Amino acid sequence: MLRRLAIRSAALLALVLAPAAARADAGFDRWLAAQWPAAQAMGISRATFERETKGLEPDYSLPDLAIPGKPRKPDGQAEFVQTPAAYVSDKAIGQLAARGRKLASQYRAELSAIEKRFGVPGSVLLAIWARETAYGGAKLSHDALRVLATQAYVGRRKDEFQGEFLAALKILDEGHVARAQMKSSWAGAMGHTQFLPTGYLKYGVDLDGDGTANIWSSVPEALAATASLLKEKGWRAGKRWAYEITVPSGFDCTLAEPGYTLSIGDWLKRGVKVADGRRIPASALKDEASIIMPAGPYGPVFLTPANYFALKSYNFADLYVLYVGHLADRIEDDKPFAQGWKDISLVKTRDLEFMQKELARRGLYADKIDGKAGMLTRSALGAYQKANGLTLDCWPDAQVLEHMKRGG
Repeated sequence: MLRRLAIRSAALLALVLAPAAARADAGFDRWLAAQWPAAQAMGISRATFERETKGLEPDYSLPDLAIPGKPRKPDGQAEFVQTPAAYVSDKAIGQLAARGRKLASQYRAELSAIEKRFGVPGSVLLAIWARETAYGGAKLSHDALRVLATQAYVGRRKDEFQGEFLAALKILDEGHVARAQMKSSWAGAMGHTQFLPTGYLKYGVDLDGDGTANIWSSVPEALAATASLLKEKGWRAGKRWAYEITVPSGFDCTLAEPGYTLSIGDWLKRGVKVADGRRIPASALKDEASIIMPAGPYGPVFLTPANYFALKSYNFADLYVLYVGHLADRIEDDKPFAQGWKDISLVKTRDLEFMQKELARRGLYADKIDGKAGMLTRSALGAYQKANGLTLDCWPDAQVLEHMKRGG
């Protein structure tokens, strides 16, 4: 009797929950069906659309979604939640550089041809490959189409991901990759060097003439796509990504932001010196550059010309660019930074958001409130420190936070 009651109760519970589950995704099904006109306009066949969307379900376990009634899951992007010393780990960089030198030898001919065509050195491409997927060793386990559909339906950048979802269908429709091999990160980036579908369609390079740019299993074609993107974003052949420097005593760290530029020659006249022994060629002295201090005065400082910002187009985080650029240097010449990182810490994301709001309220900051200590945030913090007679280091530490909380 008890067993029959238990079975009956379970069955009733299933009947109650089943309609609710169906209703939960009914909106997704309607959204999915509504994508057909846009897909048709892009030349995607009805057969492809029906085949690839049949049975497609959203993945509500992904980070960075905006599901009504549920708290946001943080993405935890390392570039924004780690200190520079932790992110640009000398041990990790050294290990990746050693492998990068072996791969540079293995793909010497292909890398040389890519550099000749696009102007981007092989060391830079290898460094991006290392950072994105550990030279292809990272396991990309997500179904890219499902990820992109979910992000387009309940993500925080719906319009952007709708375009990516449709582009993924276009890739499948053109037969560039089978659905089973179109794996991605949780954010929908695919292949050895992590391209979103629109980027693949725009920058993919078919080196072997087989009619497709294979970023999934062809290392040369993945690296060529990356070089194609960097060239389009302003990479200047024969130029460096950055120079490690020292700044003169009393340097105003609020000037260490991309909006303040001088020619490299003028920076040198103002007392900036190259720290790592590299020679700046005469041809570079007229190039415009800004200064970045990733850890304020507590770590290496860099002079950043145009190629720094070309790299930043691949990932907008300054620490990402620093990681990739330094790794590229280490692949070519295995030397650490001339200046080491001092022991510093970051305040919590919610505290940084508070600081950004306070800086914005005072008219010192006009960028995103995102809890991330980017260059503009650090420069604004320096302006706050100057206005309030605090030690000027442009770094978001507990002392500045406490001063703001007191209404200083």
